[in-house]
Amino acid sequence: MSRKPVNPSRRFAGSGTLPFIGSLHSKSRASPFLSIGLLIMGAMLLIGYSYSGSGSFGGNKQAVSRVQGDFSCTAEVHRAIPFLKKAYGDSMHKVLHVGPDSCSIVSKLLKEEETEAWGVEPYDIEEADSNCKSLVHKGIVRVADIKFPLPYRAKSFSLVIVSDALDYLSPKYLNKTLPDLARVSADGLIIFAGFPGQQRAKVAEVSKFGRPAKLRSSSWWVRYFVQTSLEENEAAIKKFEPAITKSSYNPSCQIFHLKSYN
Repeated sequence: MSRKPVNPSRRFAGSGTLPFIGSLHSKSRASPFLSIGLLIMGAMLLIGYSYSGSGSFGGNKQAVSRVQGDFSCTAEVHRAIPFLKKAYGDSMHKVLHVGPDSCSIVSKLLKEEETEAWGVEPYDIEEADSNCKSLVHKGIVRVADIKFPLPYRAKSFSLVIVSDALDYLSPKYLNKTLPDLARVSADGLIIFAGFPGQQRAKVAEVSKFGRPAKLRSSSWWVRYFVQTSLEENEAAIKKFEPAITKSSYNPSCQIFHLKSYN
């Protein structure tokens, strides 16, 4: 399911972005010292580009992911699980994850003590590994279109975690999907959504998700939650925020804690 990373070296092939390299291969009468100087200059530019904040290389893996379009809020769920356990406590005993790469989240949760986990994969999983296919075969992970009602009874799960799924739905389908996610949860609904401005691979999105991601602001989401009668889970927020602050964890996605429908 993961997008294939872009090979950075291919970006320079035939792009003309480093004119110094071409000059070294021309049949000019320049002295060897000039050629060596141009070579050094070209190498310095390449190194500077690699480590600059605007380049696609560098030591910050989050920046690399965003520029290459491989940004994932599902990966953020992996990082947040320890803090979610502190915030939700016993409510983490029966969890449903909805979103791409759901198998990875389910596999991680199943390793936690006294935790049952299920998943809904909204997109194609033909390239899934053997572990994921095994989870699907056992019925632990389902492949289902979340534009339609989920095949679960009301309050089937203590918590429902959603990532990289709602960003690809128009308000027309959100009006159906979001209330249904709240319907199958008993103790809370946790939504991981991208921040506006985060870059993604447009071609990959259209082919895999049917439409590019619509990254909405927190104020947009808050207004939408009010419209759908979903309230913030203040009790969970009061435990989650101090936990992440204490550990200096800075989420790369928006995280919303919502109450389930009564």
